[in-house]
Amino acid sequence: MNTAADTGATSGCTAAPGAELEGPVSHAVSRVARLHRTAAGKLLKELGLYPGQEFVMMHLWDNGPVRQSELIKAVGLDPSTVTKMLQRLEQAGHVRRMPDPADRRAALVEATQASCGLLQEVRDAWRRLEELTLRGLDEGERAEFLRLLDKVEGSLCAEAAEGAACPGAAGQR
Repeated sequence: MNTAADTGATSGCTAAPGAELEGPVSHAVSRVARLHRTAAGKLLKELGLYPGQEFVMMHLWDNGPVRQSELIKAVGLDPSTVTKMLQRLEQAGHVRRMPDPADRRAALVEATQASCGLLQEVRDAWRRLEELTLRGLDEGERAEFLRLLDKVEGSLCAEAAEGAACPGAAGQR
């Protein structure tokens, strides 16, 4: 029996174009998103955070104590992912979880006083990430880039959220 290695063939498909040929914009967005997340990860690692944890902390700093279920909806991540994030943040002393006095079955999550010093560091990291991301673009290009990203986000949100409101989408900044 001949295998692919025996015949020199790499697959049974003929003329299988790369993803960039069928969706060059989607391929570019994917590459940029991956690189952006990697750059964010490097900056956040310096603070002892993993990517995504800063969104949890920003929500808590902005809103005060919230139910864990509300936090999960707000950050738009899988519940098990948020639970793991909260465990790590709790171990680091950045958040505290406690029973909700209004409903003892629910858990409230809040940023600790100790996390307040992290707030400015996260802001600084995001400022550096913004500078890295937009380096090489002039002010007009930056404004146009943001305008176009808002439009793309609005289109994707309408599809992904099936009509639900999308935080950060066009017109909601």
